[in-house]
Amino acid sequence: MSKVKKAFFCAVCGVQSPKWIGKCPSCGEWNSYHEEILKKETGGGYSQKKDAKKAVPIGEVSTSSVVRIQTGIAEFDNVLGGGIVPGSVILLGGEPGIGKSTLLLQAAIRNKAIKSLYITGEENEQQIKMRAERIGIVSDSCFILHEVALDAILESVKLVEPDLLIIDSIQTVYSSDLDSPPGTVSQVRESAASLQRFAKESGVPVVLIGHITKEGVIAGPKLLEHMVDTVLQFEGDRNHVYRILRSVKNRFGSTSEIGIFEMLSAGLREVSNPSEILVTNREEPVSGVACGVMVEGQRPFVIEIQALVSSAVYGTPQRSSTGFDQRRLNMLLAVLEKRCGFRLSAKDVFLNISGGLRVDDPALDLAVVSSILSSSEDFPLNSHDCFAAEVGLTGEIRPVTRIEQRINEAVKLGYERIFISRYNTKGIDETKVGIQIEKAGRIEDVFHRLFG
Repeated sequence: MSKVKKAFFCAVCGVQSPKWIGKCPSCGEWNSYHEEILKKETGGGYSQKKDAKKAVPIGEVSTSSVVRIQTGIAEFDNVLGGGIVPGSVILLGGEPGIGKSTLLLQAAIRNKAIKSLYITGEENEQQIKMRAERIGIVSDSCFILHEVALDAILESVKLVEPDLLIIDSIQTVYSSDLDSPPGTVSQVRESAASLQRFAKESGVPVVLIGHITKEGVIAGPKLLEHMVDTVLQFEGDRNHVYRILRSVKNRFGSTSEIGIFEMLSAGLREVSNPSEILVTNREEPVSGVACGVMVEGQRPFVIEIQALVSSAVYGTPQRSSTGFDQRRLNMLLAVLEKRCGFRLSAKDVFLNISGGLRVDDPALDLAVVSSILSSSEDFPLNSHDCFAAEVGLTGEIRPVTRIEQRINEAVKLGYERIFISRYNTKGIDETKVGIQIEKAGRIEDVFHRLFG
């Protein structure tokens, strides 16, 4: 019998230790070491000698033959920078039930010109077929297989010879070289390393689905995110229909792009113009509603902000926000109280971002402040007004980036007036923009123009 070796691994960063340690010396986490059983085989693993490859000058390396693979989902391809790069490894993470498997199944079967292999360790072939029929797309160019053994997966890839390989999920894959169960640090690291070597040697791109922990980070060692080329995060509230695909890391494109999807009974639908969906068309004006122009990645869109200000019934005023940073809301309320003289300390303030989105663009500050003042005064704002400016601690209206794109988005949606900082008008020809630009220096200026 081969000798069994035990080791301890950090669940956060994956550092190995021969004994248990209370605090990881690498990442500083406490109580993160877990014992795993390893079986080291003689002559195997990385100890095998291989012939050295000859290094070539970087100028002689040709990239003209690299053609990105189009999945047929425009939002997905845009987040990746124009498509999937051959030989790349992509890691997709997200909460349970958010739609990760549905998104990648649609990517596998949408473009019938590419041959894809969908490996699942969580469902069988019949369940995958039922989901494909529910989506309404069935393609003979998509192959599906239920398998969790790494050796069997690589053998199946050799038989099918796909153009795209999808693994759902990396936590279910295990290598027979290790005695530890699937999902442990060593298994995830070894499986991901083997799939990465396969992708680089064969040129077949590999997409991995990764589970996340209760803290919201991808489960497994942090080394997993360093090994892959692209890390995507699929976000959204399961109680709402909208999902956002963000690029956290991308070696072949920008990390500022996002893709927006709508979850329907027939799968995920691309939302090419989210502004028309995130803004509600009301028949009568309502107080506490303001529209702000935000930018996510390279895409500007208008979002509706709702505020409710009422007298504190239970003594201590409540401050609550959904989709907006709670600390920034408290800061804006303090600015209104201290710098502008609005008495809000004895009132409850509730803030909500429509569509279940989470935003962090400081250009929404003025829209948040306007919605709060509208609800406090119980005076509806003009539905043809929108806002794009940051609010400083002294009560001044500060400029924001990409103001031309924000103005053009407001014009495209039919808004008649936009409030911006008076220091943000450089390079803007007000006679050609097609919208009335209201320039303001302080919150008081905006208040007088809105409420008279």
